[in-house]
Amino acid sequence: EVLDGTAAVITTEGEDVSAQFLDGARQALALVQKHGIRVAVLKANSPSCGNLLTYDGTFSGVKVSGEGVTAALLKRHGVQVFSELELSQAAMALTHLD
Repeated sequence: EVLDGTAAVITTEGEDVSAQFLDGARQALALVQKHGIRVAVLKANSPSCGNLLTYDGTFSGVKVSGEGVTAALLKRHGVQVFSELELSQAAMALTHLD
């Protein structure tokens, strides 16, 4: 599956590691589907797991609106994604599962 609109993930050395991030997202999705996971708590601000904001890639601590690649892929497949800063919302989502 292709994740359109995904920004490149570049290391401090200038290496493009976007393919590895996409591969990790696909592996996470496979595990989520295998185990029937419908709610996930992922790391805030990560270029992979951020659900509301991600770091802008300049290594300056600046955050921009948007989702990381894993968060976006899981959401696209119906998983409710929260960060560790939203534990009460994640707990509420768990209580409202069918």
